[in-house]
Amino acid sequence: MDHHLRESTVLPPRSHLAALPPGPWVLRGSDGTEVELPAELDEALQFVADAFADGAAVTLSRHEQLLTTQEAADLLGVSRPTLVRLLDHGAIPYDQPGSHRRLRLADVLAHQQRCHHDEHRPAAPTRGGARQDAR
Repeated sequence: MDHHLRESTVLPPRSHLAALPPGPWVLRGSDGTEVELPAELDEALQFVADAFADGAAVTLSRHEQLLTTQEAADLLGVSRPTLVRLLDHGAIPYDQPGSHRRLRLADVLAHQQRCHHDEHRPAAPTRGGARQDAR
């Protein structure tokens, strides 16, 4: 894999991949040295293994820790103007060292997780029996 690419898609193996046991996992080098993988890498590998077991390809993307508004919008799957409205309403913190806003990747991912969690929240019943969003 070219480490300078920002994105790479990997096809699943042609042979069936058995489900992997839960981590933590240990990586053993050719010299026999073993290193326990950090939880973040364990999570990423489990995601890839699950996708491959389902026969799906996986796209890996590199992200800097500090994002432009366009990069953050692309990551969230929204337009840049929509992201700017989110920023203006305080939904995601940002820094503005000059004339351009910069967002921390962790803040963008936290917002994405909150929104994803809200999408799966059951709707609350109203007095008339109709259901409306619980937000």
